[in-house]
Amino acid sequence: MIVWINGTHGAGKTTTAALVQPLIPDSRVLDAEKVGETLMDITPGLPGTDNFQHWPPWRQLVVDTARRVLDYTGGTLVMPMTVLVEPYWREISAGLARHGIPVRHFVLHADQDTLRGRIEREHVVPSPFRLQYLRPYAEAARTWLHAEAEVVDTTHLTADEAARRIAGAVRSR
Repeated sequence: MIVWINGTHGAGKTTTAALVQPLIPDSRVLDAEKVGETLMDITPGLPGTDNFQHWPPWRQLVVDTARRVLDYTGGTLVMPMTVLVEPYWREISAGLARHGIPVRHFVLHADQDTLRGRIEREHVVPSPFRLQYLRPYAEAARTWLHAEAEVVDTTHLTADEAARRIAGAVRSR
Protein backbone atom coordinates (compact mmCIF):
# COMPACT_ATOMS: atom_id res chain seq x y z
CA MET A 1 0.00 0.00 0.00
CA ILE A 2 0.98 3.61 -0.48
CA VAL A 3 0.07 6.40 1.91
CA TRP A 4 0.43 9.47 -0.30
CA ILE A 5 0.70 12.75 1.62
CA ASN A 6 -0.16 15.64 -0.68
CA GLY A 7 -0.57 19.36 -0.10
CA THR A 8 1.14 22.51 -1.18
CA HIS A 9 4.77 23.35 -0.50
CA GLY A 10 5.22 24.28 3.14
CA ALA A 11 2.21 22.28 4.33
CA GLY A 12 4.42 19.92 6.36
CA LYS A 13 4.36 16.81 4.16
CA THR A 14 7.96 15.72 4.73
CA THR A 15 7.82 16.30 8.48
CA THR A 16 4.47 14.54 8.77
CA ALA A 17 5.62 11.59 6.63
CA ALA A 18 8.62 11.06 8.92
CA LEU A 19 6.25 10.99 11.89
CA VAL A 20 3.72 8.70 10.16
CA GLN A 21 6.30 6.06 9.25
CA PRO A 22 6.97 4.73 12.77
CA LEU A 23 3.22 4.59 13.44
CA ILE A 24 2.52 2.18 10.55
CA PRO A 25 4.15 -1.23 10.91
CA ASP A 26 6.45 -2.34 8.10
CA SER A 27 6.49 1.06 6.42
CA ARG A 28 9.14 3.16 4.73
CA VAL A 29 9.26 6.75 3.47
CA LEU A 30 9.86 7.24 -0.24
CA ASP A 31 10.09 10.90 -1.22
CA ALA A 32 9.16 11.19 -4.89
CA GLU A 33 11.03 14.50 -5.00
CA LYS A 34 14.26 12.49 -5.00
CA VAL A 35 13.18 10.98 -8.33
CA GLY A 36 12.84 14.52 -9.68
CA GLU A 37 16.22 15.50 -8.27
CA THR A 38 17.78 12.56 -10.11
CA LEU A 39 16.25 13.75 -13.38
CA MET A 40 17.47 17.29 -12.70
CA ASP A 41 21.03 15.94 -12.40
CA ILE A 42 21.07 14.58 -15.97
CA THR A 43 23.65 16.37 -18.11
CA PRO A 44 23.11 17.91 -20.44
CA GLY A 45 19.78 18.70 -18.87
CA LEU A 46 16.34 17.62 -19.96
CA PRO A 47 14.16 20.18 -21.75
CA GLY A 48 13.71 23.32 -19.65
CA THR A 49 10.81 23.51 -17.21
CA ASP A 50 9.96 25.24 -13.97
CA ASN A 51 8.91 21.94 -12.34
CA PHE A 52 10.25 18.43 -12.90
CA GLN A 53 6.72 17.05 -12.63
CA HIS A 54 6.17 18.34 -16.18
CA TRP A 55 8.66 15.74 -17.43
CA PRO A 56 6.72 12.56 -18.32
CA PRO A 57 9.61 10.35 -17.12
CA TRP A 58 9.17 11.70 -13.58
CA ARG A 59 5.60 10.44 -13.31
CA GLN A 60 6.48 7.06 -14.86
CA LEU A 61 9.56 6.65 -12.66
CA VAL A 62 7.58 7.47 -9.50
CA VAL A 63 5.20 4.61 -10.33
CA ASP A 64 8.01 2.24 -11.29
CA THR A 65 10.13 3.11 -8.25
CA ALA A 66 7.25 2.65 -5.81
CA ARG A 67 6.23 -0.63 -7.46
CA ARG A 68 9.73 -2.04 -7.41
CA VAL A 69 10.40 -1.02 -3.82
CA LEU A 70 7.11 -2.62 -2.73
CA ASP A 71 7.89 -5.75 -4.75
CA TYR A 72 11.21 -5.95 -2.95
CA THR A 73 10.16 -5.04 0.60
CA GLY A 74 6.40 -5.38 0.85
CA GLY A 75 4.71 -3.29 3.48
CA THR A 76 3.67 0.31 3.08
CA LEU A 77 5.33 3.28 1.43
CA VAL A 78 4.66 6.70 2.92
CA MET A 79 5.13 9.16 0.06
CA PRO A 80 5.16 12.90 0.73
CA MET A 81 4.77 14.77 -2.56
CA THR A 82 2.86 17.75 -3.87
CA VAL A 83 0.86 16.92 -6.99
CA LEU A 84 -1.49 19.75 -7.95
CA VAL A 85 -2.00 18.97 -11.65
CA GLU A 86 -4.98 16.64 -11.92
CA PRO A 87 -3.83 14.79 -15.08
CA TYR A 88 -0.51 14.08 -13.36
CA TRP A 89 -2.28 12.66 -10.31
CA ARG A 90 -4.50 10.56 -12.56
CA GLU A 91 -1.45 9.21 -14.42
CA ILE A 92 0.36 8.29 -11.20
CA SER A 93 -2.66 6.79 -9.45
CA ALA A 94 -3.71 4.84 -12.57
CA GLY A 95 -0.15 3.52 -12.95
CA LEU A 96 -0.13 2.32 -9.36
CA ALA A 97 -3.60 0.78 -9.78
CA ARG A 98 -2.40 -1.14 -12.87
CA HIS A 99 0.15 -2.79 -10.59
CA GLY A 100 -2.50 -3.55 -7.96
CA ILE A 101 -1.09 -1.06 -5.46
CA PRO A 102 -3.76 0.52 -3.27
CA VAL A 103 -3.26 4.20 -2.43
CA ARG A 104 -4.56 6.11 0.55
CA HIS A 105 -4.36 9.73 -0.57
CA PHE A 106 -4.22 12.40 2.14
CA VAL A 107 -3.99 16.16 1.72
CA LEU A 108 -2.50 18.35 4.41
CA HIS A 109 -4.61 21.48 4.24
CA ALA A 110 -4.43 24.88 5.88
CA ASP A 111 -5.94 28.21 4.92
CA GLN A 112 -3.90 30.48 2.68
CA ASP A 113 -2.88 32.88 5.48
CA THR A 114 -1.59 30.00 7.62
CA LEU A 115 0.33 28.48 4.71
CA ARG A 116 1.85 31.85 3.75
CA GLY A 117 2.87 32.44 7.37
CA ARG A 118 4.54 29.03 7.63
CA ILE A 119 6.47 29.58 4.41
CA GLU A 120 7.52 33.09 5.43
CA ARG A 121 8.69 31.94 8.88
CA GLU A 122 10.62 28.94 7.51
CA HIS A 123 13.61 30.98 6.26
CA VAL A 124 14.90 34.52 6.63
CA VAL A 125 14.12 34.98 2.93
CA PRO A 126 10.83 33.20 2.13
CA SER A 127 10.96 30.74 -0.75
CA PRO A 128 9.48 32.30 -3.90
CA PHE A 129 9.09 28.75 -5.29
CA ARG A 130 6.91 27.70 -2.36
CA LEU A 131 4.93 30.94 -2.34
CA GLN A 132 4.11 30.65 -6.05
CA TYR A 133 2.21 27.40 -5.41
CA LEU A 134 -0.28 28.84 -2.92
CA ARG A 135 -2.72 29.93 -5.64
CA PRO A 136 -2.46 26.70 -7.70
CA TYR A 137 -3.00 24.72 -4.49
CA ALA A 138 -6.15 26.73 -3.68
CA GLU A 139 -7.44 26.10 -7.22
CA ALA A 140 -6.67 22.37 -7.10
CA ALA A 141 -8.28 22.09 -3.65
CA ARG A 142 -11.41 23.83 -4.93
CA THR A 143 -11.73 21.93 -8.20
CA TRP A 144 -10.53 18.34 -7.66
CA LEU A 145 -7.92 17.65 -4.99
CA HIS A 146 -10.11 17.67 -1.90
CA ALA A 147 -12.62 15.40 -3.62
CA GLU A 148 -9.82 12.90 -4.42
CA ALA A 149 -8.24 12.69 -1.00
CA GLU A 150 -8.81 12.51 2.71
CA VAL A 151 -8.28 16.08 3.90
CA VAL A 152 -6.41 16.68 7.15
CA ASP A 153 -6.83 20.32 8.14
CA THR A 154 -3.56 21.25 9.79
CA THR A 155 -4.44 24.88 10.48
CA HIS A 156 -4.54 24.14 14.22
CA LEU A 157 -2.67 20.81 14.32
CA THR A 158 0.95 20.02 14.97
CA ALA A 159 2.73 17.69 12.55
CA ASP A 160 2.61 15.00 15.24
CA GLU A 161 -1.18 15.35 15.55
CA ALA A 162 -1.58 15.22 11.76
CA ALA A 163 0.62 12.11 11.61
CA ARG A 164 -1.45 10.38 14.29
CA ARG A 165 -4.65 11.17 12.38
CA ILE A 166 -3.27 9.75 9.14
CA ALA A 167 -1.85 6.64 10.78
CA GLY A 168 -5.09 6.10 12.68
CA ALA A 169 -7.13 6.37 9.48
CA VAL A 170 -4.83 3.89 7.72
CA ARG A 171 -4.95 1.40 10.60
CA SER A 172 -8.74 1.64 10.91
CA ARG A 173 -9.35 0.34 7.37
